[in-house]
Amino acid sequence: MSSVNKGLSKKLLARVLSVYFILTLIVTTGQVFTEYLNTKSHIEGELQTLKNTFSTSLTRAIWELNTPQAKSIAVGLMELPIIEGVQIRDENSKYIADLGRTSKLIDEPITKGVVRDHSGSTFGYSFPLIFEFSGRTSLVGDVTLYSSIDIIFSRIEVGIFFLIGNAIVKTGFLVFLFMSAFRTMLTNPLNELSQQISDFHLEDPESSKLDLGISDNNELKLLETSYNKLIDEMIIYQAKLSGAQNALKEANKLLDEQNISLEEEVAKKTATLSKIMLDLEQQKDELLINQRELRQENENRKFIEDELRNRNSELAKSMETVKLAKDQLIESERMASLGGLVAGIAHDVNTPLGVSITATSFLQERISKLQTAYEEKSLTGSTMSTFISDAQQTATLLTNNLNRASDLISSFKQVAVDQTSEAEREINVSQYLTEVIQSLAPNFKKTKHTINVSCPEDLTFTCAPGALAQIFTNMIMNSLIHGFENIEKGCIDIEISQDEGNLIINYSDNGKGLISDTLDKHFDAFFTTKRGKGGSGLGTHIMYNLVTQTLKGDIKVHSEPNQGLQYKISLPV
Repeated sequence: MSSVNKGLSKKLLARVLSVYFILTLIVTTGQVFTEYLNTKSHIEGELQTLKNTFSTSLTRAIWELNTPQAKSIAVGLMELPIIEGVQIRDENSKYIADLGRTSKLIDEPITKGVVRDHSGSTFGYSFPLIFEFSGRTSLVGDVTLYSSIDIIFSRIEVGIFFLIGNAIVKTGFLVFLFMSAFRTMLTNPLNELSQQISDFHLEDPESSKLDLGISDNNELKLLETSYNKLIDEMIIYQAKLSGAQNALKEANKLLDEQNISLEEEVAKKTATLSKIMLDLEQQKDELLINQRELRQENENRKFIEDELRNRNSELAKSMETVKLAKDQLIESERMASLGGLVAGIAHDVNTPLGVSITATSFLQERISKLQTAYEEKSLTGSTMSTFISDAQQTATLLTNNLNRASDLISSFKQVAVDQTSEAEREINVSQYLTEVIQSLAPNFKKTKHTINVSCPEDLTFTCAPGALAQIFTNMIMNSLIHGFENIEKGCIDIEISQDEGNLIINYSDNGKGLISDTLDKHFDAFFTTKRGKGGSGLGTHIMYNLVTQTLKGDIKVHSEPNQGLQYKISLPV
């Protein structure tokens, strides 16, 4: 019995200490986790504070396309202790700098500051770079600063050791205190209790009462009192046991009578259950009928789905037909543009050719007169001098007009060949643009509009020239037909430069501009403001496809009413 008491004391002590150890572990873990969250929040605050330190200079560097400075700022940020990685992207989500431990970001631009957890036990703060100019804001890129859990643990390492050491010291002290208290207050009294209970005599219960010698009014004292009271009650119950046996016989008799009554009740319940089973059979038949109706409904739905699938197939074929028609319309638009170019060039070539024919006729007349004077031997020095002067003037006039006609035909020939061919070749951008503008000169002949071109003379570009000619032709003719409507003197500015492997084309006019609703549909197919007046609505759509698909570039348009229209085109070299 003593070994059982010792085992009980040890188990009780082990459970108390286990509960305390678990609580201590939970509290310590909670404190460590709280310290981790506080430190992580502090580091996230430091990352957000860094935004105010360098975002202005980094935004200006990206706005000014100063990539070396942007990368230098990124390298400087990597020197900070809390920074594990830096990612800087431009407005097209292309990476300018990607240093240290980073993760792949979504392709869409970041429009507001946000803190995210990433793979590899890192987290980062991402925020946009917004440049303000003339009261307007422009998104030029975004930045993501990375930190890691290793930095957090390096900051809270000392605190964690202190919390663990404190928990160990308190646990050891309480183990010693509990063991001493259990031995004095529980183990020894329980041993005494076990010994006295083992000496219990059933024949003489009165002599088996407990006396533990405990003066405190605690649980063991209560147990001693209850045990002694139990012995007193047991003596009383022994006297009542014989009476209880007689009462048990009477109860058995009553139980037999109750069994008979219960059998009768079971028979009644069985009859009721049979009726319920008949009702269930009827409900089963109704359920089978509902299942057949549901099966028929499913077959009807399947037939409808097949019909819908056939209609979708027909619709897909119709879409292919519409796409083919659209491509044919686009090709027709290109041929119509080439036809207009032929008509304009033919009209412009007629003038120098007519002058050349007149000059030739005049020269033939002078030669005839000179021949007549020579044959009649009336040729004088004055007549010869007059002929030579007229011949020189006529030759000069012929040379100038024939050269002019030759230049017009050469420029038209090159532009026409390029517009009907997709072969790539290297072109001098400045010279080729001059040829395109010269081929469009007949359209500007009776106007006061001007075209200003700024392009380096040695700038070359390898592409399908027809695509580039079509783009400039569509932009210039759109300005002439739409932008300069009811404007007497319009101006077109074309600025071309090369920047970081891209050909940059900035096109602008001072026309009447576009409203926002029209600007949103500017590149849509078949959208035109000249519907019924010769406009097909494919000019800007063709231009957009040539830039983005044929030349793999990017085009942006900006316009306001009465503020003209601007295109910015970027083409990879």
